[in-house]
Amino acid sequence: MDMALIKTFLEVSATGSFVSASERLFVTQSAVSLRIQRLEDSLGKPLFTRSKAGAELTPAGREFEHYALSLIRIWEESRQQIAIPEGFTRSINIGAQYSLWPRLGFRLIDRLRDLAPDLSVRGELGMPDRLTRMLIEGAIQLGLLYMPQLRPGLVAEQVMEEELVLVATWPDAELKNLSNYVFVDWGPEFVHAHALELPALTNPGLTLALGAMAADFIARRKGAAYLPARYVKRFIDEEQLHLVPDAPSFPYPIWAVWREDLEVDIADAAKKALKEVVGSLDVEQDEVIDELREINSDHMVHELGNAHLSEGNKNS
Repeated sequence: MDMALIKTFLEVSATGSFVSASERLFVTQSAVSLRIQRLEDSLGKPLFTRSKAGAELTPAGREFEHYALSLIRIWEESRQQIAIPEGFTRSINIGAQYSLWPRLGFRLIDRLRDLAPDLSVRGELGMPDRLTRMLIEGAIQLGLLYMPQLRPGLVAEQVMEEELVLVATWPDAELKNLSNYVFVDWGPEFVHAHALELPALTNPGLTLALGAMAADFIARRKGAAYLPARYVKRFIDEEQLHLVPDAPSFPYPIWAVWREDLEVDIADAAKKALKEVVGSLDVEQDEVIDELREINSDHMVHELGNAHLSEGNKNS
């Protein structure tokens, strides 16, 4: 069985659209149609009902979906088992979004190698759509994401919560007079909360849907943006970025998405390692949030002092 046909079938099933499947698979729509046609010819049954609204699974398609998932899983397991390097007996493939590798993913790998020296580890990079597809296909067994997409055979659990804080490249930045603000699109919930809390900053003229990569952008030029507290801690420590007082922070959850069929002993080791890493990261974030509270307190005292001084000048 051609695995490309199976993967294409699962992508159309997940998206409900030949067009969307072609975009995710980086092939033309006609190539997707041809692959589905070949698969249907091989099985002797139509798998999708086509319409202007998209593609819907037929009863035969729904039945075949279970087998398709099993075929992909078996193929990936066999491919990974064969690829296990000499000296190792088990393997796990971990995928994460770019923003989650430096502070979370790399430390997870370090801890896993300590806990399970016989475990071969492979890391993958991707956006949520790609990581979800790799999880479905079995190419990775654990994904670290900001916005998980639940699919059959996958389990998602929130492992921690980021705090998005406002930082600027110059000290003494003020929220009420913030120049060179860069809007980082952290998803619909953040956009909505940001619009309610900071309506004056909703249309700054520059929007980046790059996650924490925006830190590297603004650190090299004058700018301000909302970024994860954990990620920017080193920039703050090196005085490349500075916390902006009186700016609200926004919670942003991080999720671990597991394949349900991950071997129990590997899953236990990975979950233990992840829990330990998250514990150390909570301490780092708390340091940034405590610093922000201290800055806010100092700023409030300073503002009150200025107000009293101004009032005194008026009375005199």
